Amino acid sequence: MMARRALGRQFGWLWAAYAVSAYGSGLGFGALPLIAVLVLHTGPAEVSALSAVGPAVGALIAVPLAPWVEFRRKRPVMIAMDLTRFGAMATIPVAYAFGRLGFVQLLMVSAVVAAAKIAFNAAGGAYLKTLVRPEDLLVANARFESTNWSSIAVGPPLGGAAIGLFGPVTTVVADALSYLLSALGITAIRGGEEAPQASDKSPVRAGALLDGWRHIMGDPGLRALYLNNMLVSGLIMATEPLLAVLLLRQLGFPPWQYALAFAAPCFGGLIGSRLAHRVVTRHGRHRVFRIVGTLRAVWLIGLVFVRPGIVGLVTVMAVELAIIVNMSLYTPVLATYRLERTPKHLVARTLTAWSIGQQASIAVCTALGGLLADVTGPRTALTAAGLLILATPLLLPRREQTLQHEPQPSLSPS
Repeated sequence: MMARRALGRQFGWLWAAYAVSAYGSGLGFGALPLIAVLVLHTGPAEVSALSAVGPAVGALIAVPLAPWVEFRRKRPVMIAMDLTRFGAMATIPVAYAFGRLGFVQLLMVSAVVAAAKIAFNAAGGAYLKTLVRPEDLLVANARFESTNWSSIAVGPPLGGAAIGLFGPVTTVVADALSYLLSALGITAIRGGEEAPQASDKSPVRAGALLDGWRHIMGDPGLRALYLNNMLVSGLIMATEPLLAVLLLRQLGFPPWQYALAFAAPCFGGLIGSRLAHRVVTRHGRHRVFRIVGTLRAVWLIGLVFVRPGIVGLVTVMAVELAIIVNMSLYTPVLATYRLERTPKHLVARTLTAWSIGQQASIAVCTALGGLLADVTGPRTALTAAGLLILATPLLLPRREQTLQHEPQPSLSPS
């Protein structure tokens, strides 16, 4: 069974570092929008801008980082990105303590954290491909996915309680410290890491910035999945600030119920991620992409029907549960396929391009959703997102042969 597969001590340290960081982020789930609403008293447009502009700027910062990450040893890059996120997040409680916290600072922190996250994930994906055997990649990715959802299930309720007891920036402190602990965990990984090729030449080549996108767009399977993932991620994440305003401000949900509405369904992520290996073995990857990829998109429209009180809380939880079960099954299969289809010398640039496209889509969808909500209200913006996402399954690969297409000739590592 998947839970009994031994992937080695080095993977164990990497997984532990990921878990610490994930649980810290779970505690701080939605912390910046929450601070913007409760401390700075911002409206829907500002909250959406915080969720859109920061990650968009972070994605732009990450573009030149891609070749820099590609041609350096990955462990030092991961440690540096963890320390960067620790430093950025730590500025928030300091500014709050001195009464200097402002909206611009939240935007800047959001941008730095987003860029560092993209670089960290690119380095981490490349490092994982060298750390475990190819046949174990799906198992490893499923474990990361399971940890991610369990951290969101446990973290937000604890974070909401901590905010109520100790103040609005408490979870930001926990999130910052988790990055520091993650860096220490990655430092504990032993064993030499192979030096990347052409480390002194490729990072400065202008074309190296676009190699990740060239690889994705040159592979029919990756291209279809990339475009689908951008829209699905953008539309789903665009609902987060809209729901924050709708639930916290218009419907009067207390912060702990808001956190619970998103946390409890995340236990469904444990179900989907644990089923990933078994479902792929039994039904094949193509069916997972087509069927599960469609199922993760059809439930979002249900958020339109949220009402005050227990019925509204149950509605949000039911919709989130349906989305999360399918996403947690789909995501590790996608992550594994992406690594399998990407040559070693292109992994970091490909993962960076993938993350930048996703972040850009999230930024655009969130900004448009915020503007629409400002004019018409958050419920109308939720309706638009729920209807648009119903068209995204049309972008999924329609034939199994597309996923089996031979890779394009790999780009030169130099």
